[in-house]
Amino acid sequence: MFLRFIGLIVILYGLQACDHSSNNKKSHLGEFELISHLSLLDQNMPAIQPGDWLAQHPETGQTLPEYIYIRPVSPNDSQRVIYLQPIGNFNADQDSIVKATAGYLQLFFRLKTCILPPVSDSLIPSASRRTREDGSEQLHTKYILDSILQPAIPADAIVVMAVTAKDLYPKDSWNYVFGEAYTKKRTGVSSLHRYYEDGLNNALCLKRFIKTSSHEISHMFSLLHCTNAICSMNGTNNLKEADSKPNRLCSVCLSKLYWNLEFNNIQRLSDLKDFFKAHGLESDYQLADQDLKCLTKKLRP
Repeated sequence: MFLRFIGLIVILYGLQACDHSSNNKKSHLGEFELISHLSLLDQNMPAIQPGDWLAQHPETGQTLPEYIYIRPVSPNDSQRVIYLQPIGNFNADQDSIVKATAGYLQLFFRLKTCILPPVSDSLIPSASRRTREDGSEQLHTKYILDSILQPAIPADAIVVMAVTAKDLYPKDSWNYVFGEAYTKKRTGVSSLHRYYEDGLNNALCLKRFIKTSSHEISHMFSLLHCTNAICSMNGTNNLKEADSKPNRLCSVCLSKLYWNLEFNNIQRLSDLKDFFKAHGLESDYQLADQDLKCLTKKLRP
């Protein structure tokens, strides 16, 4: 896997030489070499089981050169803020989880992240909502993306993600989704519904929600689902499969996000590690610590 990543860097160098002259991005091959070292910690994808995402949605993934070629959604001088748009009502615990998630996303993407004033879910018409057998209500993702978010994207926004405590569905034939996002239109939505239960561990809900939120916003920066390694950008079909994925980008997905956003990888991992420790997310802390030690060891003379 490490040699394959080095090959991608060679291809990337040629792409940067011809492409970055037109979009004023800088070449940071030293940082890419650093990220490539993290491929040593990537874990191979498990065998596909019935019911898994890839069993029902065959995908080929996305290489770094392929990502660059599609000219992904990228911040610019006037559009650099990530916005969260709460829709509907949240109790105090859910509200605190949304606020903590905004803090996490700012560290994850290295972009200012703000929470917009909430809007009522009564804006969603009856034709774009349905009631499940258990009496819970679901909201149609496409209406949220196209009719609520798209017409009201703030001028300084690079992406906007709606957040709701209600369940979501993307079309009538689907049972539910944790979230959904466009890869080019800069909007997405994520739900707390399947993660939160009154009186249960809010840390677990936060762990799940920050993973879903960063996954959907990464889609908004034009990353596709990952098939390279076990990664937070893997597609998931259910809660069990979602919980099996780490709050960690594999080396290939991290290289794509770095190419786009150009952050300090050491500082980013250090800040994420501190966040995980502060919120009692031990397994996420251990993964960030492992990655950080890998990078700092690579930098030693």
